[in-house]
Amino acid sequence: MKILITGVHGFVGSNLVKYLAPANEIYGLDIIAPEKEGVVKTYSWDDLDAGHVPDVDAIVHLAGKAHDTKNQAASEVYFKVNTGLTQKIFDFFLASTARKFVFFSTAKAAADKVDGVLTEEVVPAPVGPYGESKIAAERYILDKLETLNLEPETPAKQVYIFRPCMIHGPGNKGNLNLLYNVVRKGIPWPLGAFENRRTFTSVENICFAVNGVLTKDVPSGIYNMGDDEALSTNELIEEICKSLGKKAHIWKLPKGLMNGVANVGGLLHMPLNPERLRKLTENYISSNAKIKAALGVERMPIDAKEGLRVTLDSFKG
Repeated sequence: MKILITGVHGFVGSNLVKYLAPANEIYGLDIIAPEKEGVVKTYSWDDLDAGHVPDVDAIVHLAGKAHDTKNQAASEVYFKVNTGLTQKIFDFFLASTARKFVFFSTAKAAADKVDGVLTEEVVPAPVGPYGESKIAAERYILDKLETLNLEPETPAKQVYIFRPCMIHGPGNKGNLNLLYNVVRKGIPWPLGAFENRRTFTSVENICFAVNGVLTKDVPSGIYNMGDDEALSTNELIEEICKSLGKKAHIWKLPKGLMNGVANVGGLLHMPLNPERLRKLTENYISSNAKIKAALGVERMPIDAKEGLRVTLDSFKG
């Protein structure tokens, strides 16, 4: 297949190129255009406007503004990038001969907090410009299909909206990398009393799912993306220590004490504040049952801890 990947030079894009390039012809669309092994050519967004991007069989839309955990990005930036670029590339898809379109949204477009297990049937309730800009992009896609009387099941144009939880893998530069460096310095983990569980997503499982919807007759629709098992933060710390060959130092300090410390941290603008404490200790479990059923598999190829070990080993380099 001829596949166009937007954001091809990013973390997920780079892993997807390695996975798909051996059997496909890959083109890129990005704000930078260095030569990349496995990519025939990378085009700019100006090239798209000028009509210079060739017809392809499928488009994977990864380009976007990532979640700024420091909350320093202006709201309009999220909507300009996450919503605006999605509108532009989806309109290109509808006018092209491409048959399949994969849009990478986020679990945060569905819910900022999860009680129980997150499924695709949830009524979206994003909080903040990151999730709000992504759900706006989702709605543009679905509204456009409805306006054009293209039902999601229309064979001529199949559209997939992926909502992944936190993606990790080789080349990852996000929060997992920050946590790894904290643990590597021997700093004890003081939040052991909070027994939370979270769904993570190995980039290998992402690649498997993308390849699956591109090569199989998978129904169009919205799909959660995540590993089969949810992990607690304590388990995450233990796996990091195993990777480093160190003993885990997990302190189960009273929850009331840590909440007090976070409140003071918020007043003094310290790293641990109430919002960060909530993010570090909340449950966020997402079901991947729908995508597995669509792909005809009982389990994703990489289990949660195996994928985590691959990511952690890559940090050593």
